[in-house]
Amino acid sequence: MKIGLIGYGKMGQAIEAIAKKRGHVISKIIDLKNMEELSQLTPNNTDVVIEFSTPQTAFNNISNCLEQGLPIISGTTGWLDQLPVVEALCRQKNGTFLSTTNFSLGVNIFLKLNEWLTKVMDQQPQYEVDIEEIHHLQKLDRPSGTAITLAYDIIKDHSKYENWSLDEIHSQTIKINSLRKPEVPGTHRVVYESTIDKIEIKHEAYSRAGFAEGAVLVAEWIQHKKGVLTMNDFINL
Repeated sequence: MKIGLIGYGKMGQAIEAIAKKRGHVISKIIDLKNMEELSQLTPNNTDVVIEFSTPQTAFNNISNCLEQGLPIISGTTGWLDQLPVVEALCRQKNGTFLSTTNFSLGVNIFLKLNEWLTKVMDQQPQYEVDIEEIHHLQKLDRPSGTAITLAYDIIKDHSKYENWSLDEIHSQTIKINSLRKPEVPGTHRVVYESTIDKIEIKHEAYSRAGFAEGAVLVAEWIQHKKGVLTMNDFINL
């Protein structure tokens, strides 16, 4: 399989290494230094594009690939307010697109645990919920996309909560504690606490390998499919 990479930070480099190890070819690497070459990615030289860029460039990167008829998967966060526009473009072009805040299989199982726990805790009003996420100093967006996904999944199924915030909150808002520390690939915690005890679920990544491998596996899976797809489609949770 011929893979185009958009974004060549630490994640892009990890994806490149795993893709080559699995026998794939990197058709082209697009980064901030050669963004003008994005149009050179075409179905003639690339089977699928993996996009890990920046919140400022993701929308244009993905839109251009869909316009050019390229299947694309994206792990960039911080731009998802524009996601409905990209999804509409994908359907209009009969394209192939998957966006996720996290390609890790473990994280996606963790998200499902969060959904289940939320439904249980909705019946236990004595508990207050908080979310904590910790990432490396180079992460550009805050809070993480995965933390926001956790929060919205709680809001969807818990009758008490209406919004999330990084700042001081009231009883109907989920507090997200967002921390940046050296060399932390990614840690997420959801904590329910009452005056007598605490319930916590946690996912801790040991390296970027899980995210990178997940992205390559999704790229292998998606190349002959059509439409707007999700990680639920991929792992069949």
